Amino acid sequence: MSKRLPLFSMGLPRIKTLHYTWFAFFVTFLIWFAHVALMPTIKDYFSLTEGQVKAILVLNVALTIPARLLIGAMVDKYGPKRAYSALLFISGLLCFNFAFAQNFQMLAIGRFLLGFVGAGFVVGIRLISEWFPSDEVGTAEGIYGGWGNFGAAVASMSMPILALMYGGPEGWRYAIATTGVIAIIYAFIFYRGVSDTPKGATYFKPNKSGGLEVSSKSDFYFYAAIILPIYLTLFLLIWRLSPGGLKLLTDSQAMIAYIVVAALTVYQYYKIWTVNHHLFEKNRAPVPADYGYQFKQVAILSIAYMACFGSELAVVSMLPQFFITNYGISHTLAGLTAGCFAVMNLFARPGGGFMSDAVGRRKVLMIALAGQTIGFILMSQMTKLPLVGAVLIVLATSVFVQSACGAVYSVVPLIQRRMTGQIAGTAGAYGNVGGVFFLTVFSMVSPTAFFIVLAVFAAFAFFSALFLSEPKGHMVEVHLDGTVERIKIG
Repeated sequence: MSKRLPLFSMGLPRIKTLHYTWFAFFVTFLIWFAHVALMPTIKDYFSLTEGQVKAILVLNVALTIPARLLIGAMVDKYGPKRAYSALLFISGLLCFNFAFAQNFQMLAIGRFLLGFVGAGFVVGIRLISEWFPSDEVGTAEGIYGGWGNFGAAVASMSMPILALMYGGPEGWRYAIATTGVIAIIYAFIFYRGVSDTPKGATYFKPNKSGGLEVSSKSDFYFYAAIILPIYLTLFLLIWRLSPGGLKLLTDSQAMIAYIVVAALTVYQYYKIWTVNHHLFEKNRAPVPADYGYQFKQVAILSIAYMACFGSELAVVSMLPQFFITNYGISHTLAGLTAGCFAVMNLFARPGGGFMSDAVGRRKVLMIALAGQTIGFILMSQMTKLPLVGAVLIVLATSVFVQSACGAVYSVVPLIQRRMTGQIAGTAGAYGNVGGVFFLTVFSMVSPTAFFIVLAVFAAFAFFSALFLSEPKGHMVEVHLDGTVERIKIG
């Protein structure tokens, strides 16, 4: 760790804020993935088909896509303290809806709504960036993301044990409901424990909300193109859940869903135009270089996060059943074994952030994506190995996947501070685009082909990262009273 980052000096306000924030993220992931290791039990309890199980896995990451865009805008406008507290409280209530569902339809709706909790990640990115300088922000964001993401591993390992402790056929319900209680309690603890900025600092807000401000006409068109796959993924999801796919939706329900997503798409583009239409005014002077930013940075980081976090979402969701099917192990052991992929978040994501601060952000991102590509190629051959060998490959691949996540978010806060929430939301939404897309692929192909797809996309992200510019120089922010502040970065 950085010499300037005394991790356990709780007397320092920024370290205290870091610990409050990573634990908030930990709780969101605990709720989000509480069901994964229990899916075999839930499947037997409700006599679910394979198609219904896959539908629930896909639904788990669906709402997070638009939610991350929405929460990104809300945190920039209202501040992370209120945004995170509200998200934790609401998610705790939604958790009960899933835990006490009485049929598959209620399970599916509950799981879809709980995708909202996955947007919490975006809030902490903005909060941490307010408290740490640029030469430590990668490490701090890595700790936040890695230790928080560890909630998925804890959920995978602990939920089967907790269900057994509660006992009886209803034990899984109380295990999941327990995570909702934790979230509600922590919402109040978080609200009392943090502030949006250090004392005396300014919380910069975007001039307009609802869409990112860009710096040129070409960036406007680039932004419009990057937003489109987010909504196309939602159309893909509806198609996959329609009568032609997993049969969760009827024809009329699918049509309503298509109309809703189409309306959201139109509204998003309307807001993008509202925020940026001034760029098309005649005789308007170009945005000064210091005041603007390169949108390609956001696009490249979004693709990279789709490759790393999107694959993590998909792999963590499918691994328990993969190990049960191919190695014949118990449900509890499958949860512990599959948790190995997420457990490396505790070390590798902070490591990716730390190395980015120390030796270069683009270099570390490219190394991590290259390692991830090789790792998924090896995972495609796991069924030829004994269980121990398969677990070792999972661990090694996970190191590179989590390091890439840490490297991505070492750059995000350095692009444009006042819009960090929205930039983090865009990249984060692409992570969930990856989750939905890769899980959709998984529902249609063999595990071997699934891992090959992950490897191909990681290679594509690697080549995209060649065009990433290393953040350096100064970032200019304008106070509400019109005064200008230059913030050194890099």
